[in-house]
Amino acid sequence: MAAPEFVELVSRLAEAMGQRMDAVRRIPEGLLLKTSDGFLFAFLEDPNRTSLQTIQQLFNEVPTAPPRLVVLSPGRLPLALGTEVVRRQGTLVEDRRFHELVRGLGLGSYLGDEPKPAVTGTRARLLPSALELDTIMGRARTWLEWGVPALALRFFRQANELKPEFVPARIGIGRSLLALGLITEADRTFDGVLALDPKELDARLGKAAVLGAGGEVDREVAAYREILDEVPGRIEVRANLIAALIAQGRWPEARAEIETILEATPEDPSMRFLHSVALDRTGESSAAGAERDRARTLGLDAERERALCLHLGLPPPARVAPPPGHRLPPAPVPPAPPVLAPTEAPEGAAEARTPPAKPVRRKGTARTPRRPRKAK
Repeated sequence: MAAPEFVELVSRLAEAMGQRMDAVRRIPEGLLLKTSDGFLFAFLEDPNRTSLQTIQQLFNEVPTAPPRLVVLSPGRLPLALGTEVVRRQGTLVEDRRFHELVRGLGLGSYLGDEPKPAVTGTRARLLPSALELDTIMGRARTWLEWGVPALALRFFRQANELKPEFVPARIGIGRSLLALGLITEADRTFDGVLALDPKELDARLGKAAVLGAGGEVDREVAAYREILDEVPGRIEVRANLIAALIAQGRWPEARAEIETILEATPEDPSMRFLHSVALDRTGESSAAGAERDRARTLGLDAERERALCLHLGLPPPARVAPPPGHRLPPAPVPPAPPVLAPTEAPEGAAEARTPPAKPVRRKGTARTPRRPRKAK
């Protein structure tokens, strides 16, 4: 059974995420939380004590398609288990990401962190409700960008409960649902926004993405081009168009749109990476390699590059050498080896003089009382 400290951490996490729980159940590997919207959150304390059979049983508890299973663990699951979760379209939050979730919710003390200083500056001058909304939306956007829509959905819904009329939160809910494969619910969410404002750009983009998720990619591309004719300067519209073109394998068209964005934002590392892939797919492999190196120099980190490769179906990057112009942090100086007194000096060598070691008194032991002096 899970340790009391882990149970306490899970309960704090659920409270901070605004989870509405229908049921809580302990299992030998940890805790299971079922929420009112049909998600199952499985908190596994020690992934090395979790079996493949356990993971398969968790999927049997959420038979919906796609499954609404979220597996969370402070450690890293064995490769076979993590692969099984991803293969069956579950959400996996393990190891470093789990620690980021805990720290992001201000629960770092459960990981042994020191208390954070009080907020100062512009954010400190916001009203408490505005500061809370800003913090929640920041968490939601971060998890959506990191490709964990199940967690993003929790925070977007938390923001929506705090301020029901806040359109960005409702748009975020729609995007998270769409990323989870819940197309009908996402479409209904975007319709609700458009009922209040038929010209809301992000909701229109969401409706177009729903078409693509439903297999109507040609209609999706046409919808993006229609919006782009109305607002040609909006980069996010062109970015959605690029994603739809890439999904169809229309790389020459995608390359033209990518180069249009790069004219406005030439130092965008993610767009530079996409440009390198487009160059490779259109027959310019040598230029593609140089463009990928440029993306890394501009700040494309390994985590983001790996996520992009996974999204595009490319092999993970092999980054042995740093990109040009990148400085590695100085290597730590190894500690000097301890100097031990030789037990026997070599023949002809001077005898080592080592001061006699003081006897170590263990904690809790009393000193030996001195003998009383004899009276003269």
